[in-house]
Amino acid sequence: MVSDHTSTVASSARVIATSAALQAIRRLVGERGPVMFFQSGGCCDGSLPICFELGEFVLSDHDVLLGDVGGSPFYIDHRQFEAWKHTQLILDVGEGLPEGFSLPAGPDEHFVTRSRVFDPGEIPGEGAAEDLALPSLSGLVRQGVGFRARVSSCSGPGSANSEAA
Repeated sequence: MVSDHTSTVASSARVIATSAALQAIRRLVGERGPVMFFQSGGCCDGSLPICFELGEFVLSDHDVLLGDVGGSPFYIDHRQFEAWKHTQLILDVGEGLPEGFSLPAGPDEHFVTRSRVFDPGEIPGEGAAEDLALPSLSGLVRQGVGFRARVSSCSGPGSANSEAA
């Protein structure tokens, strides 16, 4: 069930989802519990969105919460946000198994990110990444959202992704 992203209703939200992605999220949440997304910035993980069970990915104080899709938070690294802040991300579903650490969108399906550039005057907030920064992580931990190890196949001694909780 790969969707046509043109069926997505236009919105000035920073991240939206197609009906296929929303259906996949509902299925995943029903099977596994709450999920979260992180937009990969490339390197070893490619540039696909990565779907985790909520709390399976370590967020930093610099990660940006773009919004939520289907009730699931969608984050991006602050440096990547600065480069893409004039762009709306559209979560969709593609054919084939997911790469890396992402949960599948369905049998032989993975999540993909499509995008479009905002029209002038449409950019939400027109602010910098600091305006959209994460709420205090300690507050999330107190609410029962645990954070485990940040995973990356690029991890190694001294790399930015080698941190652990």
